[in-house]
Amino acid sequence: MTDYFSHKKTNEELRLAEDANKEKYWKRWGPYVGERQWATVREDYSFNGDAWSDFPFEHSRSRTYRWGEDGLAGVSDNHQLLCITLALWNGQDDILKERAFGVTGPQGNHGEDVKELYFYLDNTPTHSYMKYLYKYPHAKFPYKELVEVNGQRSRLEKEYELTDTGIFEDNEYFDVVFEMAKDDDDPDELYFRITAFNRSSKPAPLHILPHIFYRNTWAWGMPEEEENPKPNLSKVGSNSIGVDHWKFGGRRLIFAPSPMNDTDVEPTFLFTDNETNMKRLYGVANKAEFTKDAFHDRVVDGVEDATNPACEGTKACAWFNFDEISAGDYATIRYKLTTKDEDEIDEEEFDEMFVKREQDADEFYWRVSPLPIPDQMRNVQRQAFAGLLWTKQFYQFIQEYWYRGDPTADVKPAPNRANGRNKDWKHMYINDVLSLPDKWEYPFFAAWDTAFHCIPLAMLDPSFAKKQLELLLREWYMHPNGQIPAYEWNFGDVNPPVHAWAAFRIYKIERKMYGVTDTHFLESVFQKLLLNFTWWVNRKDADGNGVFEGGFLGLDNIGIFNRSEPLPTGGTLEQADSTGWMAFFSLQMLNIALELAKTNHVYEGIASKFFEHFLLISDALTYMNALPDDTESTPQSLWNEKDNFYYDSITWGGDNKQALPVRSLVGLIPLYACLTLEPELLKSFPNFKRRLDWFINTKSHVAKRNIASMKSRGTGDRLLLSLVDEDRLVAILERMLDEDEFLSPYGIRSMSKFHEENPFKMNVHGQDYTVGYLPGESDSGLFGGNSNWRGPIWLPTNFLLVESLQRFFLYYGPSLKVECPKGSGEYLNLAQVAEELQHRLIHLMIPDDMGERACNGGDKLMNHDQFFKDCVPFFEYFDGDTGRGLGASHQCGWTALVAKWIHDTGISCRAPGSARTPRSESLVSLHSKKAFSDYVPVQTPIPGSLTRRKSARGLFTLTADVLEMTDEEIKAAQASGIPGLSRKSSNVGHTQYQQNQAAADGSPKSVASEKDKERMMDFLSQVRNAMSSFQIDDNDEGFVSGDELEAQH
Repeated sequence: MTDYFSHKKTNEELRLAEDANKEKYWKRWGPYVGERQWATVREDYSFNGDAWSDFPFEHSRSRTYRWGEDGLAGVSDNHQLLCITLALWNGQDDILKERAFGVTGPQGNHGEDVKELYFYLDNTPTHSYMKYLYKYPHAKFPYKELVEVNGQRSRLEKEYELTDTGIFEDNEYFDVVFEMAKDDDDPDELYFRITAFNRSSKPAPLHILPHIFYRNTWAWGMPEEEENPKPNLSKVGSNSIGVDHWKFGGRRLIFAPSPMNDTDVEPTFLFTDNETNMKRLYGVANKAEFTKDAFHDRVVDGVEDATNPACEGTKACAWFNFDEISAGDYATIRYKLTTKDEDEIDEEEFDEMFVKREQDADEFYWRVSPLPIPDQMRNVQRQAFAGLLWTKQFYQFIQEYWYRGDPTADVKPAPNRANGRNKDWKHMYINDVLSLPDKWEYPFFAAWDTAFHCIPLAMLDPSFAKKQLELLLREWYMHPNGQIPAYEWNFGDVNPPVHAWAAFRIYKIERKMYGVTDTHFLESVFQKLLLNFTWWVNRKDADGNGVFEGGFLGLDNIGIFNRSEPLPTGGTLEQADSTGWMAFFSLQMLNIALELAKTNHVYEGIASKFFEHFLLISDALTYMNALPDDTESTPQSLWNEKDNFYYDSITWGGDNKQALPVRSLVGLIPLYACLTLEPELLKSFPNFKRRLDWFINTKSHVAKRNIASMKSRGTGDRLLLSLVDEDRLVAILERMLDEDEFLSPYGIRSMSKFHEENPFKMNVHGQDYTVGYLPGESDSGLFGGNSNWRGPIWLPTNFLLVESLQRFFLYYGPSLKVECPKGSGEYLNLAQVAEELQHRLIHLMIPDDMGERACNGGDKLMNHDQFFKDCVPFFEYFDGDTGRGLGASHQCGWTALVAKWIHDTGISCRAPGSARTPRSESLVSLHSKKAFSDYVPVQTPIPGSLTRRKSARGLFTLTADVLEMTDEEIKAAQASGIPGLSRKSSNVGHTQYQQNQAAADGSPKSVASEKDKERMMDFLSQVRNAMSSFQIDDNDEGFVSGDELEAQH
C-alpha cells in the first residue's frame, strides 16, 4: 500500500482484519442473493437439458426454487438461509416486481439479456455499506413488447432494450435507491434504507414491499436438514417481524413509518409461505395453504385471503402504499434487522449510521487509490469495485441430489437426465459464496472469469480473492483427474489455464499493497495446480509433441469451426492459443516455484522441470520436426513465416497438415508466454542454475532456438524466456498496433479488421464455412450467440497483453521501440505501448469533452441525462470500432479490471479523443497548489449522506430524548395530540464537501454532525496532503516494476 495514510488503518481495514482473524464475522451478511435463479442449469429438471423452458420467468413468482433464491437488491447470510429483498409495484404492471426480467437465450436475437435498468453504486469488502439503484418506470412494464421485438430482430440487428421503448421519456420513472449499513461494532445489526425519488414532473403512486423470507431447505428430504426445525416468521408488536431460525435464534425486522409531507405512511404486514402454487402451475392441489405468489395476488390482484391472516409463515413483507409521490419528491423507508429487544427506530441515529458507513467507504477507497486521479475516472473505478462486490452470490450445487433426485422427490429424474450433462462430476458439492461474472446473465461461476475477478478483488480484499482460487482447486470442485470445472452448462468444458498466473498476481498485489507475504497460500495452491498441469499434459497433447488442443478455451466463436466439437474435416485441431496458454502456464508455475524456493530449496527442482516444459513447448510451436541444426521455422509448425503470425492447423497425422490463416487473438496469445529472470535470483538458487545449465548443454539446439538471451543479456543482465524472439515480437506487434488490423481506439480487437474485406472461407463436403471481422454482436448462434470473439474488445485478454508488453520491457528496456500506431511516425518503447493500450481501454468508460462514454454507444439518455450520466455500465465486451458495450450489461467481473488500470496509470491518462501527450501535461487542472488545497472528492451518485425526512414518531422520540422527558411527560404529550416537530430536516451545519453533493433536482441536502464534520475534514486534509506530495515524472520514457510480475531476489 502506498504509505500516504500510514498513521492508522481505515475502519474498513480494521473490519477486514477482525473478519480474517474470526474475531467478528463482518462478511456473514452481504449481497449473496441471486438476480436470476429461474432458467438456470441447477433448477433444470427436464429430461433434455432445456433449462430455458423447464423453469421460465412466468413460473418464478409461483414456483419454489430448489438451489437458491433471487430478488432485487438481495441481501442474505452467507448460506442464503434468510433473505431480504425488495419488491415494487407502480399500480400499472401485471405482476409484482420481485425480480429482474429479461429475454431467454432462445428469445433474444443475441442470446439471453436482462431488460432492466439497475446500477451498483457502492459497496465495501465487508459489505458494511452497500448502495444499489433501480430505475422503475411509472408506466406499465413492457414485458411482452420486449420479448416480441427481440424475437423479430435478426442477429445482424442490435438488441431491443428497455430504453428503446420510450418508457423513460419525460423522466416518468422512480429512482429507487436501496442502501444497507452495518453497525459500528456488531456485524449482525443491519440497517436498511430505501429512498424512491420521483424524477417526473407529475405525481405518481408507488408500492414498496421490503421482503424477508427463508430459502426453502425443508421440502427436499435432505439428511443435512433432518434435525433442523422449520423456521418461522411472525408479526411482533405493531411494527416488527419476528425471525425464528435454528441457526440465527430470535431476531426482529423493525420498520419505521415512512414520512411524507403531511402524514406518515404505516406498513401493512403480509405473511405467506415459500411454497409452490401447484394449483396455478399444474392444476393440482397445493401442498401448502399459502404459497410463494401470495403477495402478488394480494397487492396486484386484490385477493384479500391470499395471505395468512395468522400473520406467520416463511415469507413476509411490509407493504408501504404511497398513493401519490409528488413531482420531484421522494419517499423513504427505514428498517433494521436486529438481535436486540427493540420496538422503535431512532431515525436520527439510524441515518447517522449511513453517513458514517459511507465515509468509511470513502476513506477506504482513497486508501486503495491515494493519487490525484480525475473524478470521472475515480467514479468509474469506484463503481467497478462496487459491481464486483455486488456480484458475489451464494452458490449451491450437490451433484448427487441434482442428478439422481432428492430423497423425497415424487418423480426421479431420467437415468440420463439433461442429456447426461455433468454426469461425470459426481464429486461436486458446492455450498459457498462465489464471485460470479454477472448475477443475471451468468448466474454461475466460470473458472477463467474467476481468475480475472481476483485481480481487482485482491486490491480490496486479498483474503476473499485467495479463497476464490482455493475453492476452485478443492477436492469438491476440482475433478479427481485434475481438471478445473468450467461452468455449470458443462463443467467438463475447457477454460484457459490462468489460475497459476492469478494466484501469483494476488500474492504480489497483497504484498505490495498491504505488506503481507502469504507464502502458505502460494504453496497450497501450487500443489493443486500441479495436478491441473498434469491433466493438461495428459489430456490435451494427443500426440505428446508439445502442441496442444483444448477446444473452445473461452473464445466461443473465434474459429471457422466450432472448436468444442469434432472437426467436419476430420483430423485434430492443433491450437496456437492452447499451446501458448500451456507455455504461459509453465512459466507461471516456474515463477511460483522460484518464489517458494526462497524458503524451501526443494522447489528448485520443480522449477527446473517447468523450465524444461516451457522450452519443449516453445520448440514444438515453431520448430516442429526440426533437425538440431535448423534455425528457421518448419512447415509443420504453427508459425507462418510468410504472414509473420501464428495460426491454428488441422493435422491428419505426419506431415499432412493445413493451416487456418485467420488473424485473430489466437495468434497473439503466444505473446503471453514470457518471463524475465533476474541474475541475482539465479545466483541464489545454485541447484536450479545447475539443472538449467545441464539442460542448455544437453539440448543446446533447443536452448539456442528458444532463449532470446542466450546470445546477449537484456536490461539489468536479465534472461528472457519467451515464445518469440525479438524479430518475431516486432513482426507481431506491427500487426497488433496497426489500426487497420488489431488496434482500435479502445484497445486490441479479438480479430483483425483485415478480415472485414478478406473473410476466410472453406468448403467442406459441400458446406461453406466463413469467418470474418464482426466488430459488434455475433451473427451466429454458436455458444448461445451472446458472445463474439470475431472482432470485439475483451478486457481480460487485453490485460494479459499489457502485462506481456511490460515483461518484454523489463528485458529489452527503453531501447526497443515500435511504431504506435503503425503509420503514425511515433515510436514508443514497450512500456509506453502498454500504457497507451491501458489508456485506450480506460477511454471505453470515461466521458469525452462532449460527455459521451464510448461504452454507451451514443445513447443520449445514458450520456447526458442528469440522473443517468454518472451511472456506469460494465459490459461483457465492446465493439471493435466504436467501443459500444455489448453482451452482459452488468458484467462487473473481468470488466472490473479497468479499476486496476486506473489505479496504475489513471494519473497520466489523457482525455478520450485527444492526442497522446507527455505525462506532465495530462492532468494540468490538478497540478497546482491551489487546486490541491481546495480539492473536494466527488461522491458516488445519490450520496447516502443526503438527509431524509423523519417520521412524526421518529421526531417525537428525538425530541423526548433531547429534552430528557420522563415517561409521564411523554405520555401526556402524546395524549395531547402532539404529532412531532417540524416536517423539515434538522438545522445541522453543512460542510463544503457535502454542500457540493446537493442533489441537482432539489432533493434534501447533505448534513453531518460536528463529529462527522471534524472527521471528514481530517480525511480531506489527508487526501490533499497526499496529492500535494505527489510528483509527476516528466520523463516519458516509461517505467515498469517487476515487483508485481516476476519472482525477484
